[in-house]
Amino acid sequence: MQRIAIIGTGNISHNHIQGYLEFPDRCQIVALVDIYPEKAEEKKKHYGLTEAKIYSNHQDILNDPSIDVFDICTPPYVHAAISIDALNAGKHVLCEKPMAASLQECDAMIAAAEASGKTLSIIAQNRFTDAFWRLKKVLESDQIGKICHAQVDSFWWRGHSYYDLWWRGTWEKEGGGCTLNHAVHHIDAIQWMLGFPTEVVAITTNVSHNNAEVEDLSAAIFKYDSGALTQLTASVVHHGEDQKIVIQGEKARISAPWDKFASIAAPNGFPIDERDTSLENQLEDSYQTVPRLTWTLHTGQIENFLHALQTGTAPLVDGPQGKRSLELITAIYKSAITRRIVSLPISASDPYYQTGGLVKMAPHFFEKSASVENFANEEAIPLGKDMDKGA
Repeated sequence: MQRIAIIGTGNISHNHIQGYLEFPDRCQIVALVDIYPEKAEEKKKHYGLTEAKIYSNHQDILNDPSIDVFDICTPPYVHAAISIDALNAGKHVLCEKPMAASLQECDAMIAAAEASGKTLSIIAQNRFTDAFWRLKKVLESDQIGKICHAQVDSFWWRGHSYYDLWWRGTWEKEGGGCTLNHAVHHIDAIQWMLGFPTEVVAITTNVSHNNAEVEDLSAAIFKYDSGALTQLTASVVHHGEDQKIVIQGEKARISAPWDKFASIAAPNGFPIDERDTSLENQLEDSYQTVPRLTWTLHTGQIENFLHALQTGTAPLVDGPQGKRSLELITAIYKSAITRRIVSLPISASDPYYQTGGLVKMAPHFFEKSASVENFANEEAIPLGKDMDKGA
């Protein structure tokens, strides 16, 4: 039985609490920690967590032997400090995205996990969706041939007041805008599927949120050793939030939400009206024969984390995996700021790698013009469109 402390009880904690409650025979939430204790009290009452104690500081429970796991749902700028404190105290850690505010902090978290022998896992809940899980399995079948191009639309929409919350919209507290805190899900998914690129070029802007220092729209291109390209758009200005990943192979196109298309060339190379239905049927069979996941999104990742603790195996998304996503995001910001192509991996001596480097060099598109301590009637954060439609 793993005894869980939820650190930070804002909106995203709903998804974590609901996940743990699916496994009452494997875990129990015994502590709720928030600098606003009334938020923790609200979650305790809402979910009937009668055995959970309320704390206002995570340091108050570091040496509590009745706690096994720190589940960190705080704003990003304290992810590293709390994770390292917990690991050094002999606790396992499941930390929300983004992993940390810098690659240097990621290294410190990974080192703390290795030194303590405890498990560190970073939230990347899109890996635990049938749409992405099945898409990856079809890719691994090699039926579409060499990968040529991927289109990643990480389209979200947030109203102007979204950035009024006190920690959002600042480089120091949030660490970045939509590229870091929204597109991280799709960035993790595409590097999980296609591997790590060698070059990144990008541009960022803020077109709709003049109460935030950070970007609300970015466009990036990743180049791989094979010559393939990924084209990524990160946004919080897209009405409808029509998110997708489209992967073009030499033989066919596949995508999430699921679709497939295999062209046939005429002798002159132009596509004919007829499609390669034989290949399309094979792709459909490959997709449909992948078993559906029993648990999805945060619940799926929590189940994977609990399984890792029970069996002593590595979780699907460990510290190094969490760092890979942040390295791509760091490269996007560096390219946009310097107006240059960035080669990967980023050197540990690079200012953008180091803690405080990005904050020092990042542009302020606007200055933060409002600071709301808390929003009323907080609910679970919507996690985007159903990527399984059409399956």
